[in-house]
Amino acid sequence: MANRTVKEAKNVHGTNPQYLIEKIIRSRIYDSKYWKEQCFALTAELLVDKAMELRFVGGVYGGNIKPTQFLCLTLKMLQIQPEKDIVVEFIKNEEFKYVRALGAFYLRLTGVALDCYKYLEPLYIDNRKLRRQNRAGQFEIVYMDEYIDELLRNDRVCDIILPRIQKRTILEENNEIEPKVSVLDEDLDDELPSEDEKPDEREANRTNENSASTVRRPRRARSKSKSRSRERDRRPAQNNNGRSRDYYDELEEFERQRNRTRNRDNQHEDRRQPAARQDRDRERQDRDRERQDRDRKPQNRDRERQDRDRMRERERYGERDRRERDNGSRHDQREREPRNERDRRRH
Repeated sequence: MANRTVKEAKNVHGTNPQYLIEKIIRSRIYDSKYWKEQCFALTAELLVDKAMELRFVGGVYGGNIKPTQFLCLTLKMLQIQPEKDIVVEFIKNEEFKYVRALGAFYLRLTGVALDCYKYLEPLYIDNRKLRRQNRAGQFEIVYMDEYIDELLRNDRVCDIILPRIQKRTILEENNEIEPKVSVLDEDLDDELPSEDEKPDEREANRTNENSASTVRRPRRARSKSKSRSRERDRRPAQNNNGRSRDYYDELEEFERQRNRTRNRDNQHEDRRQPAARQDRDRERQDRDRERQDRDRKPQNRDRERQDRDRMRERERYGERDRRERDNGSRHDQREREPRNERDRRRH
C-alpha cells in the first residue's frame, strides 16, 4: 500500500508516473532504509522540509545499486503527484539550491516541452555549485546551469532515462514559443560601434585594442632533421636574440668533440669485429660437432645391437653343430657294433 500511486494521480506520458523510473532502480528505492523511514506517509507540505535537508544530487551508487536521497524524494513526488504550482515554487526558490534542482528534475520528467523550456531556461543565470554523487560513490562539483543544460539536452540524468521532448527550433518554427534571447547579446551590442561615432575614432579605438591585446607568440620548435648548414646560415638571426658568438663557437667545439668520440668508438668496434667473428665461428663449429656427435650416438647403438645379434646367432649355430656332431658319432658307433658281432659269428 505504501508504494502505490495515489488514486487521484493522472497518467504521465501515457503511463503510471512511478513507471518513469526503471523497475530495478524502483525496487532498490523501495528496499532502501531512507524510503522506509523518512518517506513514509509524506505529503506535499512535508516533502518541502525533506527537500530542504538535501545536501547533494545524484542517482544510484555502489556495486549493489544504492539509491540517493535525491532519487527517493523524486520517486515520492511521482507517487503523490503534487500540483503544478508547488513544483513551480520549488523551481523559483532561490534560497535552497537543492530544492530548485529537485523541482527542475521532476518537471523534466513529467512536464511537456513548452513548460520545460519556459521554467528551466531562466535557470541558466544561476551559477551556484552543486555536489553530485557519481556511480563510484564519490562527490564531484557541477554548476546549476550545467545541470539544467543536461536536463534539456541529455537523454539520461542521475541514472534515469528522461522522456523525449521536442527541440526548441521546431517550437519556434510553429510559433509556439518565442525565440531564445541570450544574455550575452547585450554585451555584444555594447561592443559594437554606434552610427554617430566618427571613422577616425573607430580606427583609433581599434589600434588601442590591438596594441593592448597583442601577445607575443612563442616560436615553433624547429625540427631536428634540418642540416647543420642551415643552422649556421641562421646564426645572424639568432644573434639578435641576445646570444653572442662565443656561444656558437663553444657549440661547434662540443659537436666536434662528440663526433671525434663517435669515430673512435666506431674504429674500436671495427677492430673488435674480426675477433668477435672468429669467436662466433668457433662457437658454430663446436655446435656442429656436438650435433654430429649426437647424430652418431644412435648409429653406434644400432651397430652394437647388430653385433650382439650376430654373436647370439653364432652361439646358437655353434651349439647346433656340436649337437649334430655328437649325434653322428653315436650313430657310427651303433653301426660299428653289429658289424663286429657279424664278423664274430662268421668266424
